[in-house]
Amino acid sequence: MQAVTDWRQRAAVMLVTAMAVVGCSSTQQTQAINAPPSIDAPAQMNVLDYLHPELKPLLTSRQQLVDMLGFDSFSPENLMTFRQKDQSKPYRPLASPAVSELTIAGLAGEPEVPIFLINAGNADSAKRPAIVYLHGGGYILGTAKDSVVAMQKVAEEHDCVVVVVEYRLAPETPFPGALHDNYAALQWLYANADALGVNPQQLVIMGQSAGGGHAAMLAIAARDKGEIPVKAQILVYPMLDDRTGSSVQLPPWFGAFLWTPESNRFGWSALLGQPAGSVSVPYGAVPARIENLSGLAPAYIQVGSIDLFAPEDITYAQRLVEAGVPTELNVLPGLFHAAEHVFSDTQVSKQFKQQLDAAIGRALRE
Repeated sequence: MQAVTDWRQRAAVMLVTAMAVVGCSSTQQTQAINAPPSIDAPAQMNVLDYLHPELKPLLTSRQQLVDMLGFDSFSPENLMTFRQKDQSKPYRPLASPAVSELTIAGLAGEPEVPIFLINAGNADSAKRPAIVYLHGGGYILGTAKDSVVAMQKVAEEHDCVVVVVEYRLAPETPFPGALHDNYAALQWLYANADALGVNPQQLVIMGQSAGGGHAAMLAIAARDKGEIPVKAQILVYPMLDDRTGSSVQLPPWFGAFLWTPESNRFGWSALLGQPAGSVSVPYGAVPARIENLSGLAPAYIQVGSIDLFAPEDITYAQRLVEAGVPTELNVLPGLFHAAEHVFSDTQVSKQFKQQLDAAIGRALRE
């Protein structure tokens, strides 16, 4: 898709300049991003003890996972290497449901937005529910194409339409650029619902990790604007709070595996254009810092108990409940961030996926 390729090339050129904002603009900022955790570990504490029993035989050291994945934490120094790996991954969508690569108008004054449209119908089709899906990657990584196959399976299983958004990444595009891209996609889906065979009253927002954070931001923006009804938000281990791992430190078993406090500080600092955990942040950029959560779309939140995001996700779910938002929270014991992908053949990973799939079905149809 030419639009995506051109944008990625521009992003590479802009990266060096943008890094000065994220990690190199001042001694104070660098210290804020790279500050070590301050919580003392309990005597004889071993983070492996907190793994799900099914994962313990598969992971005998933290370094083993680092070696398996090829990284420990993300930083300005290794970001482009991993983006290039994303670029080099083959794009092989399934034969069906059908996928169309489109470029839609952005918001006023904003660039066009590439999307992948999956399983669309037409004006004569029976009207079906639809999902706007936002990929993960810590706000700094990932591509929409990497989610297409998974979303094809969701579209087929649940007989729905899916729009996967190629939103702009930080640090080249700080907040609110990605939010504007995602809102443009939601707006386009709503405006073209009839032509796509979509019921405009059955629009669901969904995302994983940073995509879950983007989905939460989008749900807040949709509520604030009052233009588009959102039926539900599905947040899979969402990245919701810039203070985690910066101004708020957690016990060391949270974020010991895959997505670390160091990565979290970098990702949030890149998105915000300022050190994560700063006293103030732009309105709408950090869902956990939104004071009024009332009136948001019903939420489903799923996370592993030793994911770095577990405490912030649990707190967000509690605040949604207290604000009167219908909310379901599912915390699976002993799973780290994206463990269901790393060890996909385990029964607990299959349980994670089955429970999420059931939640998607409820959000679309109930």
